[in-house]
Amino acid sequence: MRPTAQQTPIEAGTDTPSRVRSPFRPFAVVLAMAAAGTLALSGCGGDTQTVGTAPPKKQDPFEKRADQIERDWPKVSAVSGRHDTMLPLAGADRPKDTGVREITVTVGHGGCDARYGVHTHESKDFVVISGWGKPKNPKGMCTAQLATDKVKVRLKSALEDRKVVDAATGKQLLTR
Repeated sequence: MRPTAQQTPIEAGTDTPSRVRSPFRPFAVVLAMAAAGTLALSGCGGDTQTVGTAPPKKQDPFEKRADQIERDWPKVSAVSGRHDTMLPLAGADRPKDTGVREITVTVGHGGCDARYGVHTHESKDFVVISGWGKPKNPKGMCTAQLATDKVKVRLKSALEDRKVVDAATGKQLLTR
């Protein structure tokens, strides 16, 4: 009797032979990947990296403006138009000491605003401040009168020699 050639099994629904898988193949793949990763990491140096889990926070218009002021200072122009999220300040009270962590600003807002306040951005050289207002009824009628109110701003660190700048006008509020 003549020996028969070993047949390669054909998968159902196909006319091509299926590959016979070795039980050691997954182990060999994992081992190869681990070796490649070890070699790749060994060339990266010994520095430790910190990886955050959250994507970077998207900047709001005020934060973008504060970054622009820091980048372009002192050549900063006023923001065009009126924005309820970035209202010009009517002034600021000079603190008695530069070591204070609180300043008072005068916020100009609409007479029909239900709420108002300030945005602040602090850096090594600047304290950028802007007023904001939220109308009672954004679709309702309102007079175009300006209301002003004093707001105390608590700083993260002492004012020292930092410049206090109005984000809406781009002007320095307190000069020494």
